[in-house]
Amino acid sequence: MSEDLAQRTGRGMLVIAWVGALAAGTYLFSGAVERRENPNSEVRTSTTSGVSEVRLASNRGGHYVATGSINGREVKLMLDTGATTVAVSAELAEQLDLTRGMEIELSTANGMSRGYLTTLREVRLGEIVLRDVQATIAPGMDGEEVLLGMSFLKDLELIQRGREMTLRQIR
Repeated sequence: MSEDLAQRTGRGMLVIAWVGALAAGTYLFSGAVERRENPNSEVRTSTTSGVSEVRLASNRGGHYVATGSINGREVKLMLDTGATTVAVSAELAEQLDLTRGMEIELSTANGMSRGYLTTLREVRLGEIVLRDVQATIAPGMDGEEVLLGMSFLKDLELIQRGREMTLRQIR
């Protein structure tokens, strides 16, 4: 009987080890996927002589995605020079407690839709901070990724070289 108990205990320990290894692998792999999607989760930034500078690497798809914040809440930002304003989903707008302003018609890659104007108290990307940034609440937009459009980018100097973009804010 004690030999049978030892075999069952051994098999149980083996199962626990495999489950632990699979869980650890899943955890490590999910981090790698996130880093490929957002290679700028830790933004490289510097400030000298009144100039704040942020350097971003492009992801595998060629997009510039970075972690920043809106009104103090961390968000994932994707630079979009084709967007007139910063665009946030209705779900994220609710979480940020944004006020829906005037209803507007939006022309998106998926066609025409309706949205609402709003103002973001503060948008931060590394050391670059802009206040009172015009934005659009886009109900048809999914997820928590924010499109960082020209209402933010117009006040910055943008330099793209290869797979890196430098954003400069002169104060």
